[in-house]
Amino acid sequence: MKPIRKNWVRSGLAFSGLVVALLTISNSIPPISQKAAAQDQFNAADMQRVVNQYCLACHNDALATSGLSLQTVDFTKIANHAETLEKVVKKLRAHMMPPAGMPRPDFDSYRVMAEWLENELDDAWTANPNPGRVTPVHRMNRYEYNNSINGLLGLDVDVMEMLPGDPTADGSFDNIASALPFSTAHMERYMSVARQVTRLATGLPPLSPVVSTYEIPLYMSQDWRQTEDMPFGSRGGISVTHNFPVDGEYTLKIDLETNYQDYIKGLGWAQILDLRLDGRLLERFTIGGDAPGTPTPLSFSGTGEPGSVDWEQYMLYQATEDLEITVPVTSGPHSITASYVRQQVIEEEIPQPRQGGRLPANSEAYLTYQKVHSIEVGGPYTNNASFGESPSRQLIFSCYPEQLTEEAACAEEIVSRMARRAYRRAITDADTNLLVEFFNRGREQGGSFDAGIQFALEFILSDPDFLIRSYQAPENLAAGEIFELNDLELASRLSFFLWSSAPDEELLELAEAGNLSNSQVYEQQAHRMLDDERGINALVEDFAAQWLNLRRLEEVNINTVLFPQYDVSLMEAFETETEMFVGETLKTDASVIELLNADYTFVNERLARHYGVEDVYGSRFRKAALPNTTQRGGILAHGALLTVTSYPGRTSPVLRGKWLLDNLLGTPPPPPPPNVPILPEAEAGEIPASIRERLAQHREDPVCASCHVVIDPLGFALENFDVIGAWREFDEAGNPVDPNGNYPGGVEFAGFSDLRDWMMDRPDRFAHTLTEKLMTYALGRRVEYYDQPIIREIVRNSAEQNYSWSSIVLGIVSSPAFKSSMGPVQVAGNEENNGEAETIAAATRL
Repeated sequence: MKPIRKNWVRSGLAFSGLVVALLTISNSIPPISQKAAAQDQFNAADMQRVVNQYCLACHNDALATSGLSLQTVDFTKIANHAETLEKVVKKLRAHMMPPAGMPRPDFDSYRVMAEWLENELDDAWTANPNPGRVTPVHRMNRYEYNNSINGLLGLDVDVMEMLPGDPTADGSFDNIASALPFSTAHMERYMSVARQVTRLATGLPPLSPVVSTYEIPLYMSQDWRQTEDMPFGSRGGISVTHNFPVDGEYTLKIDLETNYQDYIKGLGWAQILDLRLDGRLLERFTIGGDAPGTPTPLSFSGTGEPGSVDWEQYMLYQATEDLEITVPVTSGPHSITASYVRQQVIEEEIPQPRQGGRLPANSEAYLTYQKVHSIEVGGPYTNNASFGESPSRQLIFSCYPEQLTEEAACAEEIVSRMARRAYRRAITDADTNLLVEFFNRGREQGGSFDAGIQFALEFILSDPDFLIRSYQAPENLAAGEIFELNDLELASRLSFFLWSSAPDEELLELAEAGNLSNSQVYEQQAHRMLDDERGINALVEDFAAQWLNLRRLEEVNINTVLFPQYDVSLMEAFETETEMFVGETLKTDASVIELLNADYTFVNERLARHYGVEDVYGSRFRKAALPNTTQRGGILAHGALLTVTSYPGRTSPVLRGKWLLDNLLGTPPPPPPPNVPILPEAEAGEIPASIRERLAQHREDPVCASCHVVIDPLGFALENFDVIGAWREFDEAGNPVDPNGNYPGGVEFAGFSDLRDWMMDRPDRFAHTLTEKLMTYALGRRVEYYDQPIIREIVRNSAEQNYSWSSIVLGIVSSPAFKSSMGPVQVAGNEENNGEAETIAAATRL
C-alpha cells in the first residue's frame, strides 16, 4: 500500500484523472457475452475488453502494481508479451486476481480467458520454439556423488556428511546447476573423500586402526523390535551395515544410554543383550540386577545424596565395561546388530512423564528398560591383515597380474574401463596415458599393484570430468540456434534425472553406439530406468523429499510437554510412511492424483496407534486401509508434512497455507516484508485466543492482508490436525477447532476432506504443479515462462493416461527442453560460448 501512495503523490492530478477514466470505462463495459464465452469465438478484442474492465485500474503504466503493467499489451501479438501473459495465466488459473473486494469475472469467464491465452501462447511457441538453454557446467550434488561412487566402486557407503552442503535455488532443489558452486574448498573435500572410498574399495588397510561409531538418537523409543533387521523376539538396540576394509580382527563395543549425570539407565534388574554379526550370535551379555552396596534414594542420583562408593562405580561404568569383544571379520559389508531379548515388564515407582526435552531428567530410571546408545567398530588390529575378496574388489580388479611383467597391461585395462564409466564417455589415449602415470606413481609410493590402482582411482574421482557434466554447443552454430544434445550428453541427463547417478553399462553402450537418437530405444531405456529400483529410490529420496519438504523433519523440535506422545520413533515413522507411499505410486505407475485421495497408507504399530488404525502390530511397515477417509487419506494428512508446517507448540495455518500454495497449487505467494511482528501471545490470566482470532488481527494490516487473505483460509482447512498430525476437535488452548476455509472466487470448504475434494475436482492443476516441480528437478534449472507451453502439452497428453507417473516422466524426457538447447547468443561481439569454455577450463584447473 505504501508504494501505491507514493505513486499517487508523484503522478498528481494527471494520474488521478487517468484512474477515474479507467474506472469509468470499466463500469461501462458489459461482462463477457454468452457468444464470446464460447471458446472458439473468444478473441483478442474480447480479451482486451476484459483486461480494461478488471485489470487496468491497478496494472497500468503509472501504477504497475507488483511490477506488472498490462496497459500496452497487444493481444493480437501474443508472442511479444509471452513472459507477462504467462504470469497472467497463472493468476487466472488460481482465481487470485482481481484481489478480494474488487469486481471479478464469473467462474466460466476465468476458464475462457485462461484457455484462450494458453492456446495463443502455445501457438506462438510452436511457431517460434524456445527450449531454453542447458546450463553448460553442472556439478554433481552430494546425493548424486554418493550414488555415483557406490555404483562405480560397488560400495554401499554414505559420504554425504563428509562433503560441503549444496545450496538450493529459491528453496526448491539442490541440483540446480547455476546454484552449485565449484571452489577449491569443494575440491579439497572431494579429494579427501576420494582417497577414503578408493582405499576401502580396493581393500588397502587403513594407515592406522580406525574407530567408527554408530549412535541412536537420545529419544528414540526402544520398547519393541526396532526394525526388520532385528531378530524376532528382540527389543530395542541398533542394526548397522559396516564396510570392513580388509580381512582382520576388529573390536565391537556397545555403549548404553545414561542420564545427564552419566548413570546407566535400567540397572535395577537383569536384562539380556545379544551381539550378532550377519545374524550369527557372537556374544550374549547379562547386564544389571546385581548392583553392590547401598543405592541412592530413587530420583535423587547426583543431587547430594550419593549411594555407597561401590554402587556409584557400578552405576557409572562397571556394569558395562565388559560389553566389548574382538572377532575376526572378512572384508566387505557386514551387518552388526545389538538388541535385547524382549522381556515383559510392568514399571513400578511413581509414574513419570515421558522425557522429550533437550536433556534427560535427573532420575536414573533404575527399574525401566535399558537402551543401547551406540556401537563402536574398531580395527583392523592385526599386522597380517589381507585384502580378501570384497564385492568392490571383484568389480574393480577385472584382471590381476601373476608377475611383474603383466602389471602394465592389466593396470591399463582396469583404469581405462573404470574411467570410461566415471567420465561417461569413450576414453582417449591421452586419458589412458595420464591414468597409467598415476598408477605408476601410486605403485612406487605404495609398493603394490593394488596401491597403484587405488591412486589412479583416487585421481578419477577427483577429476572434473567425473564431478562435472559439461554441455557445449556445436561449432559454427548461429547465435540463438537450437541444437540437439548428443547421445552421451542425453544418457547422462537421463541417468542423473531418474537415478541421480551416472549411466550404467547398458545405457552407456547405447549412447556410444549412437542408438539413443532412436526414439523407440530412448523411450524403452526411460521405462527401464523408471521401473528399476534405483529409479524409485532416487525419485523418492531426492525429488519427493525436497518437493514435500521431508528433509526438514530432522530440524523439527516439538514441545513434548504439550505433545508427550511425540518422540524420534514417531518422526522416523512419519518419514517412512511418506517415502513408502510415494514409492508405491511409482512402483504401480499409479495416477499422481492418487497422492491426494488414496484410501490407504503405510504404517507400523507405532504410527497406526497414532492414526487410529486398528489391528496393526510390530515394527514392520505394511500397506493398510484407512478406516475414515474423511479424516485421513493422501499426502495432505501425512504426519510428516503436517509436522514440518507447524511450530513446536502450535499449528500454523500460515505455514500450511503457504506450503499448499507452493507445492500443490503452484501459486507461491510473494515473500513476506521485513520485520513482520510475531502473533501476540495471551497475557497471564487471559484466556488464549484461537489461532483464527489472532490471525484476523494480523490481517487488519492492509500490507499483510494482501497475501494472508489467500494463505490463511487454506491453512484453516487443516486445523483438525494438531502439531504432529493427530486428529483433534480442540486446539492447544482448548478452543474448538474451526476448519472452515475458502479460496478466491467464492470457493468454500469445511475442513480437510472438502479441501481435498476441491483439489480433486481440478486434477489438471495439481498435475501441472507436479510436472512443473519434476521438470525443474529434471532440467537442473528453474522453469521459465517459455517452458510453460511444454508443460501444458505434457499435462494434456498425460490426462489421456489418467495422469500416470510414467506418462509425465516420459513427457518430460521426450520434451524439447530436455533433449535440446538454445545456442549461445551474441553479446557485444563475443559469444557466450567463450565464457562457458573458460568456466569449464577453470574447473579443470582446480
